[in-house]
Amino acid sequence: MRTSRIREKSVGKADAGRRTRRGRRWWIAGLAIVVVLAGVTGFGAWFGSDQSIGVVHYGTGNTEVLAVRGDLVTLTQTPETGKPGAYWLEWTGSYAMLGDVVSRAPGRVTRKVLRGSTPSVGTPGYFGNVPPGDPQVAWGIGYTEIMVPTELGPAPAWYVPGDGDTWVVAVHGQNGRRKAELKILPAVHRLRLPFLDISYRNDEGAPPSPDGLLHLGDSEWRDLEAALRQAQMMGARRFVLYGTSMGGQIVGQFLDRSPLANLVDQAIMDAPMIDVGMTAEQGAKNHHLPAFIAGLSNQVVRWRTGVDLDRLSLIRHPPRVRPPLLLIHTLPDTDHPIQEAYGLVAAGRRLGWEIQFEPFGQGAHTEAWNVDRPRYDRLVGDFLARNVTRR
Repeated sequence: MRTSRIREKSVGKADAGRRTRRGRRWWIAGLAIVVVLAGVTGFGAWFGSDQSIGVVHYGTGNTEVLAVRGDLVTLTQTPETGKPGAYWLEWTGSYAMLGDVVSRAPGRVTRKVLRGSTPSVGTPGYFGNVPPGDPQVAWGIGYTEIMVPTELGPAPAWYVPGDGDTWVVAVHGQNGRRKAELKILPAVHRLRLPFLDISYRNDEGAPPSPDGLLHLGDSEWRDLEAALRQAQMMGARRFVLYGTSMGGQIVGQFLDRSPLANLVDQAIMDAPMIDVGMTAEQGAKNHHLPAFIAGLSNQVVRWRTGVDLDRLSLIRHPPRVRPPLLLIHTLPDTDHPIQEAYGLVAAGRRLGWEIQFEPFGQGAHTEAWNVDRPRYDRLVGDFLARNVTRR
């Protein structure tokens, strides 16, 4: 009997030990899962914040010329080179404006040269949706480069002279370049309006921000204000503001915060960043991340920059000054979703803000001009003529 009890106690201790070891393994496994999930979540949040506020200066080279026959150029097929519409191919020292796709083959796409040079076979180049170079290179329009004295230092701008004292001032988007705004220049130049295409903090050739990060319009609007003050010194009295992508948010913050906002007669926004929260949610979706990562990444953005992101919603916080607005947006936009535009139009309706909303059925982010240039130019020209040319 005693031996049996001893054996039972030994078995009980062994079972207890196994249960303890099993529990410890489960605890360690659970802790490891928590650590991994926390790490993945943290990485996703930091990655999302970098997509919003990281400064990137893009290089060149995303395709290659495979064949040339007369005015037809065959490129390696990519999601970019296969898109419908008019785009540009840039390579060392030259460029070509290419029309719509005329033929396709496995791994190859052929487009027609509309203007510019014809590249040679084997040329590596950059295929993109913005004009090359400067106003002279892109459109043969003369210009002067001026320096705008911002609070952080001088920032370059292109000035195209015109008639009258109402200037069109253009603001590009996140990690973009001034040349992105040259799409609108032919329509503006036909009306003989002075045109100023600005740069701002963190651009190539412009001073960096103190923390080396983008602030999504929260501080960049002050560089736009500096550009308007420089324009005033050159004879400008009234303004039309044109902003694309994050440039639209910069325009919105200027209209809300600048003492010069009342000098703006009209605004044009193309695919603007209207609501930073909605943009972050779309970004998480684009990278196949859970929706909650968008909120976490915005918290990281707040921590890294000190920016009040809630204020950067033109839907919930419309600008103090609300001039007539031409709002252009493509339906397939996956950078700033069309829902942002719908929200702004609804807010404008409640406020009595005159917004002419023009959706385009095709085109990726800021590609309304590329997929339907005649309509785009007509909209811009008619909108400007309604007010500016009557002054």
